[in-house]
Amino acid sequence: MGSKTIYLTEEGLKDLKKELDELINIKRPENIKAIKEARSLGDLSENADYDAAKNDQAELEGRIKKIEKMLENAAIIENCSKDKVGLGSTVGIKYVDDETEMDEYKIVGSQEADPFASKISNESPIAKALLNKRAGDIVEVESPNGTYKIQITEIK
Repeated sequence: MGSKTIYLTEEGLKDLKKELDELINIKRPENIKAIKEARSLGDLSENADYDAAKNDQAELEGRIKKIEKMLENAAIIENCSKDKVGLGSTVGIKYVDDETEMDEYKIVGSQEADPFASKISNESPIAKALLNKRAGDIVEVESPNGTYKIQITEIK
C-alpha cells in the first residue's frame, strides 16, 4: 500500500522541519518532565496532572509521527512554468459573472493550504479547474453551490 505524496513548497518543508525539531527537542522533554513531576505526586489513579500529561504525550507523539510520515512522502513543488498553471503557481483570476471581483491564489499542496492567506489546495475545486490552463482561459468551477466561470488573468 503506497503512501500519498505530500506536495510542499520550500517554505512549507522548512516550516514542517522547524515544527518537528521544536516538538522533539523542546516539547517532548517538557512533557517528560511534566509526567515525572505528576508521577511524584503519588496515586496515579486519581492524578489529573498525570492524566493530562499522558494525554499531551499521546498528542505530541502522534503529531511527531504524522510530520515524520509527511516528510518521508514529501515532494517539493518546483518553480513552475509561467505559461501554464501548476503546483506552486500564483494565479490571478476574475469571476466572469462579476467583472469587478478579482482574486489571486497560490496553488499549494493540501498540507499548506490556508484560504485566509490566499493559498489553496491543489485538491480544491478552483485549483483543479485551473491546473494546466493558460492566461486568458475561462474555466468552469464545480462547487457545492453550483457551477461558475472564472478567467485566468495572469500566472506568476
